[in-house]
Amino acid sequence: MRIDGLQYCNWSGEIFQQMAEGQVDCVHVTIAYHENFREMVAVIESWNRMFEHFSDRIVHAFTADDVRTAKTDGKTAIIFGFQNPSPIEDDIGLVEVVHQLGVRFMQLSYNNQSLLATGCYESSDPGITRMGQEVIREMNRVGLVIDMSHSAERSTLEAIEISERPIAISHANPAFWHPAKRNKSREVLLALGESGGMLGFSMYPHHLKDGGSCSLESFCQMIADTADLMGLDHIGLGSDLCQNQPDTVVEWMRSGRWTKSVDFGEGTKDKPGFPKQPDWFVDNRYFGHLEQGLQNHGFQDAEIKQIMGGNWLRFFDESFGT
Repeated sequence: MRIDGLQYCNWSGEIFQQMAEGQVDCVHVTIAYHENFREMVAVIESWNRMFEHFSDRIVHAFTADDVRTAKTDGKTAIIFGFQNPSPIEDDIGLVEVVHQLGVRFMQLSYNNQSLLATGCYESSDPGITRMGQEVIREMNRVGLVIDMSHSAERSTLEAIEISERPIAISHANPAFWHPAKRNKSREVLLALGESGGMLGFSMYPHHLKDGGSCSLESFCQMIADTADLMGLDHIGLGSDLCQNQPDTVVEWMRSGRWTKSVDFGEGTKDKPGFPKQPDWFVDNRYFGHLEQGLQNHGFQDAEIKQIMGGNWLRFFDESFGT
């Protein structure tokens, strides 16, 4: 089983074919950054057309068993998620509605403060808000996974504590390996592992030591060190692959509609754009390279199966139901 915990590609038949060639069984795809509810529904409409047109390649998955069926049928299961809570607007009732529409992950914040929690780019982090506490309870009830990939430290730790179900950090790396704003501290990773949560390792160059020049050996050593810290059962992949997207999409991710200026991101003044991927992970055909890298590093076959998708599948089993 090969499961990727996060992608936001410029979807096409070419990419779906590459998923098939890479034997990718399931991908959690972002369907909303700053979209409101109705705009998010329009994105689902576009996905429904793709499910119809590329029915030999992809299928919408609602449960872990749907992922297993997709693998048996030689298709890639697609799971919906939000990178911001904007589609639920200020209405807690929409939590259940979006779950009914097939959404299974929702970040409580992107880079900024939201109605629910604080993003990692804010200078102060007051933690989970009153609405955030109520939304966490409702997400727990319906089976919508709390994702804190872009959230700040205190908010993330409070979400782990408040949630009665394990949460996810679907796409990030440990800060002890590379101190990017989005990467996570030892304290967060320990709390995540102790609570039964999941971390998806990101292959996005801004999150990698040495960026696009990061070596596969360095990445696999980081996985080994993280497994020692938080337990092998709680790690997987969350590539954050944004294949074939134009650079203007980075501006939408960061700036949305909340500013008239450009949010340059990690303390630079360079025009936002997608960096070069490492040569060992360029697109969905490259999962085998990572698998081989883990094997060369000394991971056992059973451990590799857990990291490549087994842990995510178990987490889906435990998390998507009421």
